[in-house]
Amino acid sequence: MAIVIDEEACVGCESCVETCPEVFRMKDGEEKAQVIDPESTADCVDEAIDLCPNEAISRT
Repeated sequence: MAIVIDEEACVGCESCVETCPEVFRMKDGEEKAQVIDPESTADCVDEAIDLCPNEAISRT
């Protein structure tokens, strides 16, 4: 399952980046997060999904 971010829902709080920097980063010049390892199985991904205030992160 691929990890995706709904860019419209993302508010750029950076909680996913702080929680799981090996999978998420902030886009250059934008206040939105992006997935850099969509196939990651790291445990921190589930924590990042749970911490997202707008439920913008999911697995598809």
